[in-house]
Amino acid sequence: MFFLQTGDTVQRVADSLSNLPINTKAPQESLNLIDLMYKGGWVMIPLAILFFLALFIFFERYFTIRKANQSESSLMMQIRQYIITGNLDSAVSVSRNSNTPIGRMLQKGLARIGKPIKEIEGAIENVGKLEVSKLEKNINILGIIAGIAPMLGFVGTISGVIRIFYNISLAGEINIGLVSGGLYEKMITSATGLIIGIFAYIGHHILTMMVDRVILKMETDAIDFIDLLEEPTR
Repeated sequence: MFFLQTGDTVQRVADSLSNLPINTKAPQESLNLIDLMYKGGWVMIPLAILFFLALFIFFERYFTIRKANQSESSLMMQIRQYIITGNLDSAVSVSRNSNTPIGRMLQKGLARIGKPIKEIEGAIENVGKLEVSKLEKNINILGIIAGIAPMLGFVGTISGVIRIFYNISLAGEINIGLVSGGLYEKMITSATGLIIGIFAYIGHHILTMMVDRVILKMETDAIDFIDLLEEPTR
């Protein structure tokens, strides 16, 4: 009796296995990056916008600040020579043609020569603040993106989990196909949000350090300029 029951069970298993579709071909479809991003769901749209915005701001500010920080070691030396020889027009022309924040700051100081030193310092300081604010334009947006992108990725995580349970509730059963769709959305949005956030965070700090170097150079040249004006009175 036992052997008869065992034989029936083996036969049923064998019949079930014979009815399963036999996958004789290897999967031919490869998952490229675009398909992977598409599986992330609607959260990928704002994440893509944040990514391209961060990319644009970083490179636009990078080249702008790099141009402002270009070597102008000879600018202050030329202006010094022109001031010593009394050729103020050439000094103004050199500072204007440099087309840099330092040049515009020194140009303002040259325009105030003959007035009290405090007034010249104030004029230079005001121009310096204005130029620094121009250099720092939109850099804070990178900091905002660095905070928002991971949170949007977390929203995608929640959305993916909700999708898993929603699909299971509709199907009335649990299978790997229902779960994998939500997991795709969950994992892709989380990873994308973190990557964008890290990129924006690093970009924000790189640009901030570059601006700090420009500020240091502006302050150094401003001090040299004021010292140069005070030299005859010593």
